[in-house]
Amino acid sequence: MAYAAKNYEKLLGMEGFSETLLKNHFTLYQGYVTNTNKLLDILGGMLAEGKTATPEYAELKRRLGWEFNGMRLHEYYFENLGGKGALDAGSRLGKAVAAEFGSVEKWEADFRAAGAMRGIGWVVLYQDAVGGRLISQ
Repeated sequence: MAYAAKNYEKLLGMEGFSETLLKNHFTLYQGYVTNTNKLLDILGGMLAEGKTATPEYAELKRRLGWEFNGMRLHEYYFENLGGKGALDAGSRLGKAVAAEFGSVEKWEADFRAAGAMRGIGWVVLYQDAVGGRLISQ
C-alpha cells in the first residue's frame, strides 16, 4: 500500500509563514512521500528475489529511514501549526516541561537552540515511553 501525500494548502496565508516557505515545504514533503514509496517498492522486489544480504539492500534500508522520517516529520509539523504559539506554564504539559527542564523558559531556550543547529533541521519534544522523561531532540 503506497503512501499518499496529504494536502496542507489550508496553511497558506497563516500568520508568520510566507507562502514561498510553505510551498517549498509542501514540495519537500511530496518528495519524501514519493521516495518512500519508491524505496518500499524496490526493497519489496529485492526481498522477493532473495537479495537481502547485499550491500545495496542494506543501503536502501538505511535510506528508507531518512525518507520515511522526512515524510512523517513534515506531517507532524504541518498538523501542529497554529494555536496560541506559547506553552502555558500552568497546563499539564507546561508543568511536566518545567519539572524536566527546570522551567518552561529553559525548555524553550533548549528547544530553540536545537532547532537553530545546522544539520537535519528538526526538533521535537516527546516523551520516552520507557523512561517517561520528556526529551527535546
